[in-house]
Amino acid sequence: MHGMQWLDSNLSVLLTVYVSEKSKKKGNEYGFLMYNLEIMHELSFDKWHLANLIRNISFVFFLLFAFHFIGWSQDLPDVFGDQRSDVINAQLRHKASLSYQRLTPPGTREEWEERRKELRTLIFEKSRARKFSGLDLDYRVTGQCEIDGGVVKTIYFQTRPGVYATANLYIPEGPGPFPAVITMMGHSTDGKLYDMYRSVGFELVRNGYVSLHIDPWGAGERTTTHGDFEYHGAQLGAALLNVGETLLGMQLTDNMRGVDLLCSLPFVDASKIGATGASGGGNQTMWLAAMDERVKACMPVVSVGTFESYIMSSNCVCEMLPDGLNIAEESEILGLIAPRAILICNAEKESNQAFLPGEMLRSLERAKPVFDFLDAGGKLQYQIGSTTHGYHPVYREYLIGWMDLHLLGKGDGSPRKTEEYLLPEKQAMMVFEPGTRPEEVMNTIQYCKWKREDIKRELAGKIFGNASEKRKQLRGVLKIPDHTILYKEYKYGPLNGWIRYALELSDGSLLPVLVKPPASGSGEFVLIGNTEGKASITSEWISRIEKEGKGICLVDFWGLGENSSESAKRLNGNHLPEFHTLSRALMWLGNTLQGVWVREMEIVVDWLMEEFESQGISILSNKDLGLASLFFTALNTDKIKSLTVEDVPVSYLFEEEIKEGFFTMGVHIPGFLEWGEVSTAVALSQTPILFINPRNLDGTLFEDENDFMRTLQELNTKWLTESKVEFR
Repeated sequence: MHGMQWLDSNLSVLLTVYVSEKSKKKGNEYGFLMYNLEIMHELSFDKWHLANLIRNISFVFFLLFAFHFIGWSQDLPDVFGDQRSDVINAQLRHKASLSYQRLTPPGTREEWEERRKELRTLIFEKSRARKFSGLDLDYRVTGQCEIDGGVVKTIYFQTRPGVYATANLYIPEGPGPFPAVITMMGHSTDGKLYDMYRSVGFELVRNGYVSLHIDPWGAGERTTTHGDFEYHGAQLGAALLNVGETLLGMQLTDNMRGVDLLCSLPFVDASKIGATGASGGGNQTMWLAAMDERVKACMPVVSVGTFESYIMSSNCVCEMLPDGLNIAEESEILGLIAPRAILICNAEKESNQAFLPGEMLRSLERAKPVFDFLDAGGKLQYQIGSTTHGYHPVYREYLIGWMDLHLLGKGDGSPRKTEEYLLPEKQAMMVFEPGTRPEEVMNTIQYCKWKREDIKRELAGKIFGNASEKRKQLRGVLKIPDHTILYKEYKYGPLNGWIRYALELSDGSLLPVLVKPPASGSGEFVLIGNTEGKASITSEWISRIEKEGKGICLVDFWGLGENSSESAKRLNGNHLPEFHTLSRALMWLGNTLQGVWVREMEIVVDWLMEEFESQGISILSNKDLGLASLFFTALNTDKIKSLTVEDVPVSYLFEEEIKEGFFTMGVHIPGFLEWGEVSTAVALSQTPILFINPRNLDGTLFEDENDFMRTLQELNTKWLTESKVEFR
């Protein structure tokens, strides 16, 4: 193609795309540039040769202008090249395999009895589930609808002090007392209204069982806006971690209270309680039966596998137990159900690796000796249906046969023929008219705000020892892997003016690093990290630092840029936030992403100081990684000259919704607000900090600067520290 034609057809397109992206961030000045670009394209190449020449010369000037004024991303070389291995995937799977191998059930009945007590204590501690057996249920009925063989009452009741859950209560015709089954919902956004679960309720009523269907925390009628159904996991469910809760524990608490409710009803036989559910509901079934011995028989559907297989899978945070793979494997959770009855149903056509029949059988074989110790070998059974993922009719047939045998002593457990039902309109089974939900039925954001204020009241006026003690507590909250050290340094040839390194760490990580030593003799370095990866760092940042004569170090920390996991990205897809898979995996293994990043910063800073004899290091970072930088300076007060953070969360406060796309799942830290706030970490830092566009945790701009500074001053006075903070 002729040179001018190529420039006309390619460069203009390139600039059009580039400027349109920049205009989203920079404003109307780019609209003017785009208008002129469009005018130039209206001229015909064939008719207006002179205009064509002028146009292309204009492109050259336009390009120079764009480089100078907009800031084009630097042509940064890769350290590892285009063809990369998924090191993180291999690293996490290896750690999960080690945990599986290590966590085997005890070999004798005596050992198991001791282990059972210890394990239940640990599960309550890590899940934060609570028993409120003495709390008034305050059971309220808002309506009912007739069904074949019984009635469905629309109810709500108190699950924890001041907090209520919405539910449907299916009741057969007749005086009772009836056996009852608590039926737990999976990941249907409409919760108890999902047709598969309503069909389970109808089947149970037809066969003489009461069935309680509670909306899972954050789903059904417990969503952010009543009547607008949404997914209860991702950022929403993970937000509970920061206030010291887990979505798993919230649901376990609800379900234990559901058993309280069933046992309180005069038409229910409290000695004959069963439990069932599919997917996330099957997971709840397993945990409820393991922790509440009032459940005499259970049937989890398409939900049992191994905890090992949860790593590098896209399971919901409601199926995540922080530190879980340092406590137990799934086989021991199944063992906690013995000597009561459990029928595990998995699907032959399952697509989620965590629930594959092969993974279920691994856990079942390990759990079997525990049932044998307790003379209950026949009460651990399984079925593999020729279905896809879901509570299909075949599992309803298994359910009735299993409950009849183990709750009523009737039959031999064989499947009972099921029926299809004409279901009522969903509206008829809602507890409240859309938009009329009372305040006590809290959604996740309301609960987090309420719990945050409750924590603040508890912490008010307390002095948490000295600054050194508070820093030690922060290391514990962040789960910083102090045992991780620099194992080996690899140096590659220079490319595009950058020296390329790879730093291998003792935990199996490999950090790609680009370095430009300082041009002057100052020995100063700026460490730059970007939550979108170093390829997103603009030349504006780099050019400014070079002009100052400082050295530059660019790092793709764990999970970022060249150090990312393609497997995790595929699992996240388009519907889950960044780091959904990786953040969950780290928590299962007893870490946090913030803690991993802080430790890597410590290693890189020490390496810079030793390798280049740096006389001073500053850090420039953004968003989630900026938060880790704040924690780093709080814990390493004498290593950093200055810190600049952009779009960083300086408060764990929510407004009315969570913006899924702004921060990643990496910002969530179990129990963080029980330790303090971001201002607490800043108060521990002696480093000058510049905040550019500070944010709340929901991504909205932070506007409480005065309150932040007032809190900072109070903490500085308590700990005799001095914080140097500027907002811009």
